[in-house]
Amino acid sequence: MDKQGQDMFAQFILQRVQEGKEEEARAVLAENFRKQDEGTFSKDDVEGFVPKMLTLLKPDKVAEVQAVVAQFSGNFGQ
Repeated sequence: MDKQGQDMFAQFILQRVQEGKEEEARAVLAENFRKQDEGTFSKDDVEGFVPKMLTLLKPDKVAEVQAVVAQFSGNFGQ
């Protein structure tokens, strides 16, 4: 994912995070983006992202985010 894609994904996630959890979400995103930039990002990282992020999301946004991450994960490595 390029920088523009990362920014769009981060905004999508941050708009759906519980109030007060934004900094924690930014840290999780930053770690994933760092790994992407280094070329060390793996499918395991995608799968590890979901449980971390689910605890930070607004309950009514979980399914929406899961669908987007599943789509990304399905395209990962293609």
